[in-house]
Amino acid sequence: MVTQRKPRPSKYLTVPVRPVQVDRDRSIAGILEKMEGAGFGARQLAEAHRIWLDMLGDNTTIMVAASGALIPAGMRRLLAYVIKNRFVDVLVCSGSLLFHDLHETLGRQHFQAHPSMTEAELESAQIGRMWDVLASEEEYHEASEWVGQFTNQLDQSRPYSTREYLHLLGRELAEIATEDGVLTSAYKSRVPVFCPTMADSGISLGIAASRFEKKNNFQFDLVQDVLDMTQIAAKARVTGVINIGGGTSRSFIQQMEVATGIVKTPARGHKYAIQISTETPHPGGRSSPTSNDEALTFGKLSRGASTAYVNCDATIALPILITSLSQTAAKYMKGRKRPSFVFARELTIEVT
Repeated sequence: MVTQRKPRPSKYLTVPVRPVQVDRDRSIAGILEKMEGAGFGARQLAEAHRIWLDMLGDNTTIMVAASGALIPAGMRRLLAYVIKNRFVDVLVCSGSLLFHDLHETLGRQHFQAHPSMTEAELESAQIGRMWDVLASEEEYHEASEWVGQFTNQLDQSRPYSTREYLHLLGRELAEIATEDGVLTSAYKSRVPVFCPTMADSGISLGIAASRFEKKNNFQFDLVQDVLDMTQIAAKARVTGVINIGGGTSRSFIQQMEVATGIVKTPARGHKYAIQISTETPHPGGRSSPTSNDEALTFGKLSRGASTAYVNCDATIALPILITSLSQTAAKYMKGRKRPSFVFARELTIEVT
């Protein structure tokens, strides 16, 4: 029997952990730089920052998947910032996120809850609760009605992809908005927005209520969304994903690399991937961008992809990450060749 030689500890013990020390003069970016030498969540958040900068420097087509109650929790201006500054190129959002964004773009607000408030009294006052954030049910209803009225103005003789519909919705909102949110920033910056879960939102409720009253016959063409996203993946030189939360938005972006076979282009896999989530992979609920899970098996990631999994509430990670980008991304943006899009019934992508 051949005796295996024990590996030397020095083979593995090469990079010491550097304790994060207090530095009163450091910027947020400087703090993240220090955290890169630490471990656990601190290191992963710092690596997410580094990977995002690498994507900007590598002329990557950057796709963000976002879901959950990020807007009620106060993340709207942060998301608008990365869109306006083209730190992202494509958005895939849940229907609820886009409805919450629309709600605030129409001049409404979300409010903090107090622990003493009971479900019974909130229900009696027609107030909806999302953990520790509140919203007026009446105002949500008014926002849904506004969506129905907007949709009634569209051509009812043909279906619309969610991407085309949301571009037009962003244009309509931009005419009345006093502050840009996700949809208006995306419209002005010519960033396409997709929504694979449109039915699960106040947007669809507004459209459905209007149809019930025989005011529209509106239809969504979700297959066109798949084709548009597939064209983006096929024509992009390099792709990278940033998954904020989980769910269908993340899965929709993850599958686009696999789907390039539809247009006879071999799947290359995303070269970069960041996930900010509190999900775990064990029950099959997280197809995360890490090198040892199903994303690589299915070809969603390229071999050797740069990845970071930030196991953290996104409302903690995003303010740190995006503020840091505001301090560090400028030099990467100067020579960045970002994709441009021609918005029509079918999306056209041009990559230089």
